[in-house]
Amino acid sequence: MSVPRELFERMWPHWLGLTTRQGDEADLLTEDVVLEMPFARPGGPARVEGREEVLAFVTPRRAALPARLDGVRCLAVHETADPDVIVVEYEITGTSALTGRRASLPFVGVLRARDGRVALWREYQDTAGIARALGLG
Repeated sequence: MSVPRELFERMWPHWLGLTTRQGDEADLLTEDVVLEMPFARPGGPARVEGREEVLAFVTPRRAALPARLDGVRCLAVHETADPDVIVVEYEITGTSALTGRRASLPFVGVLRARDGRVALWREYQDTAGIARALGLG
């Protein structure tokens, strides 16, 4: 298994709240990791740089998410010419705490590994679809 693929699979428990040990997640990230969200909601950052900054950004947002995330299903992993980079198509399933509706939403991520850690995570999300699934829009 490739290092980027293994890192992607190790990210899931943090997304799903199966582990809340921030130190474990910090160990997955390079000190200068970059989180990019090209389709970020208006007013939200499209780029966060640095391990501490990324964790400070994602941790409270996960805690405030009005949903219970149930699973991640990997649809496809695309290897690239660079062995440190993969493109991943995946779905996250969950249940809205506001409506009780269950939904499955598609995502695409680009992961770059360096020295066995995530150096770049670029995530393409359907932010309008997420809002609708949560009952927010």
